[in-house]
Amino acid sequence: MTAAILSQKPHRPAAEAPLLADLRLAKARCHEFCGNARHTLAMILAGAQEGPVLWIRPAWLPDALHGQGMVRFAAPGRFLFASPRRPEDLLWAMEEALRSGALPLVVADLPAPPPLTPVRRLHLAAETGAQEGRFAPLGLLLTPGEGGAQGVESRWQFTCDHGGAQERWRLTRSRARTAPPKSWHVTPRDRGFAIAPCAA
Repeated sequence: MTAAILSQKPHRPAAEAPLLADLRLAKARCHEFCGNARHTLAMILAGAQEGPVLWIRPAWLPDALHGQGMVRFAAPGRFLFASPRRPEDLLWAMEEALRSGALPLVVADLPAPPPLTPVRRLHLAAETGAQEGRFAPLGLLLTPGEGGAQGVESRWQFTCDHGGAQERWRLTRSRARTAPPKSWHVTPRDRGFAIAPCAA
C-alpha cells in the first residue's frame, strides 16, 4: 500500500516566473492580463524575465509598442514582433511558438478574449514546449476591458490609478487556480516597483 502511494521520483515544484515582489506566474501555462494598463503590466513581466520575447499583435490595429517607451521596462532588442493579417492566425502563431519551447515568454495582444478550446490548446502547447524545448514557456493573453478568456491559469487586471504627479496602478488578481482574489497598488521606484495591498 505504502509503495503504491510513495514515489521514488524527487518532488519538483512547478516552475514559476516572477511578476512583482513575491507574485509569481506558473510557467508552461497561459495567463490573462486585462485592463487599460495591460500593456504596461506585460512590459513589467517581460522586464522581470530573461531571454527573448515574442509579441504577437493584429496587423489591422494601429497601436503598437514604441521602443522609447519600452526601454523603461525591458530592452527593446529582446523583442520579436509578429503581426498576422488574419484573426485565426493570432492564436495559431502563439500555439506554435509555445510548442517550440524556443522562447520563455510569448505574448498575444488580442482584440477579444478567446473561448475555452483555443486556450486549452495553448496550455497543451506550452506543456509540450516545456518538455521538449529550451524553455518552459509562459503564455500571456492581453485582452481588453475586464478580460474573460475561459480556462486561463490566472487573470490579472491592471488599471491606471494615478494621483496628480504620482504614477500608480491598481493590480487585481481576479482569478487564479491556487490563490484567492486580491488587489494591490503598484508604484514605480528608482529600481523596479513597490507593491502594497489595497485597503479592504
